[in-house]
Amino acid sequence: MDDKQQKNQKELASKAQVGSEASARAMRGSESSKTVGETESLAVTEQMMKEVLDKENLKEALRKVMENKGAAGIDGMTVDKLPAYLKDNWRRVRKELLEGKYAPRAVRRVEIPKVGGVRQLGIPCAIDRFIQTALQQVFQKHWDGTFSQHSYGFRPGRSQHQAIKQAQEYVSSELRWVVDLDLEKFFDRVQHDVLMGRIARRVKDKRVLKLVRAFLNAGMMEDGLVKPIEEGVPQGGPLSPILSNLLLDDLDKELEKRGLRFVRFADDCNIYVASKRAGDRVMESITKFLSKRLRLKVNEAKSAVGRPWERKFLGFTFTRQEQPRRRIAPVALKRVKDKIRKLINRKRGDSLKQIMEELSGYLRGWNGYFGYCQTPTVLQKLERWVRRKLRCLIWKRWKCGPTRFKRLRALGLTVNQARSGAGSGAHGPWRMSRAPALNSALSVTYFQTLGLPKLECFDTA
Repeated sequence: MDDKQQKNQKELASKAQVGSEASARAMRGSESSKTVGETESLAVTEQMMKEVLDKENLKEALRKVMENKGAAGIDGMTVDKLPAYLKDNWRRVRKELLEGKYAPRAVRRVEIPKVGGVRQLGIPCAIDRFIQTALQQVFQKHWDGTFSQHSYGFRPGRSQHQAIKQAQEYVSSELRWVVDLDLEKFFDRVQHDVLMGRIARRVKDKRVLKLVRAFLNAGMMEDGLVKPIEEGVPQGGPLSPILSNLLLDDLDKELEKRGLRFVRFADDCNIYVASKRAGDRVMESITKFLSKRLRLKVNEAKSAVGRPWERKFLGFTFTRQEQPRRRIAPVALKRVKDKIRKLINRKRGDSLKQIMEELSGYLRGWNGYFGYCQTPTVLQKLERWVRRKLRCLIWKRWKCGPTRFKRLRALGLTVNQARSGAGSGAHGPWRMSRAPALNSALSVTYFQTLGLPKLECFDTA
């Protein structure tokens, strides 16, 4: 490690120490604002660190980390090497955790593409991922029962499909306007002091508070240099989801206090009201609440008051019928087609078998989520479109008339059918993909034998 990196690490350690003191002040302040009964019901005892380091909790944390795999952090250590590392170093790491002296390493910056840009992830080192998971499990056990019933993200026994179903029920009950809230760069904008204040309401063990603050301030390595993180919760770490739920629980409680009907999954929140005027009032007041109380900003470009069938929620939208049905949002359909085009690109040099394996795996996963729609004709049209793309690919690869004739005959066509199909070389692949000869040879059954899954709705209730 060069001098500049050492200097950065020292500065980060100093910030973590200052942060822990701020956490302690926040804890004292938050305790004084609550009754003794409320504090006792929410705050965990001074023994929380021992609970984190409980043998069974650590076993489960290690199992999850090994199961999830994931990329290596800045130290280059992969999760398969973690058990051996723990065997040699756990006694020292445990001592540092119990004494409140553990110093997490910086996370490794990774960018992944998303609609309209890139999402910035922070990948912790394997040992830090293990400790974060152990922390997260204890937090989940103590906090989950206090969260709102309208919160569905990153919670055991809850899912995106349940959130969509609840939204559908609101629309069915004549709440035909939605306040669609989008928080601007939520994970990047979380204020550490605000978040630590919420944690300190529930945690008395100062070692845990100091450790969480250290993870928040660990910094991010980019281009070989460690840069400090002064705000935000790095996406990619096991702690981020539970901490985001804790912070946004204030929003949930505020909406419940006002008697509003809403659904929240992580930072996606939809509030259902009976009129546009009511929606405009809610949008204005909640925007102020988020700004003043949680120091979060609403993305005005992506947030709006509109009809549920004109907005999307978790990739779905609804029909405008009296009893609305779930349908796939147009942007989600565009996204799946863009992905399929890349997988079936005629310029790919991979074998048809390899392309079919990738395509089939992707479509099975996609259908496992979007098969929750109630519009089977949309899936049928998508299936037909996929088969046409595959026929285009195969026809192009057959290249010339003699090869095409031979292939069509091998697939069971008569001499006249094969000659007619192979002699249509003047037409392009997309037009040929609808030709009777090619449809007979490369039929639905043919693609099923190659492993192409059927796309269908699995829950129409």
